[in-house]
Amino acid sequence: MKRVQQGKEARVSRSNDLKSAGIPMQAPRASTGLPALEELFHFNSKKCTPQKICAHLAKDFHVRDTEVALLWIHGKSLKFLFPVELSGAGTIPFSSSAIAARTATTGTSEMFNDFAQIKHPSVFEMVKFGNSQGDAKTIQKMMSVPMLDDKGKVCGVIQVSRKGFDVRSAGPDFTNEDLQRLELAARSVGRFLGTTGSAG
Repeated sequence: MKRVQQGKEARVSRSNDLKSAGIPMQAPRASTGLPALEELFHFNSKKCTPQKICAHLAKDFHVRDTEVALLWIHGKSLKFLFPVELSGAGTIPFSSSAIAARTATTGTSEMFNDFAQIKHPSVFEMVKFGNSQGDAKTIQKMMSVPMLDDKGKVCGVIQVSRKGFDVRSAGPDFTNEDLQRLELAARSVGRFLGTTGSAG
């Protein structure tokens, strides 16, 4: 798998490099430290909602549920499946400068530990999540990875972030290992949502 280091803050990899390198698309289960997502899908397919998938990912990466976003491709845009508060807030066109749009159109995973310094649309950050006081904070750190369907095509995006009043209060930096683990999970989630129709 090709790895490209962008300064100190981001590591980028391209999902199409996985195929060219001959790396199997099946995500290892026990070695990643992630919840056994595929077992969860198999035994609880009817109850395995986008909300529960994101709750599992939040637990594994030690973030709040609302710091995980699950987006699905609809035509030439991305629609939020989770958080539910964002599902009615509009879509993200592929032509947008949003990180999620770039992830979907390029099949590239990115990691930012200085996200507040990156130019990006902030309209979705303004949406309030229930009565949570923490949502007054802004995204300081983020990982954005493409989801792949059973044919290896990009079908959506998963983003895991850390919010805070500043970089220090947001918590520890994401690591290359974190990004790799999220990429593995994203492939499993993409296959599951694509084959079960759970993405709507």
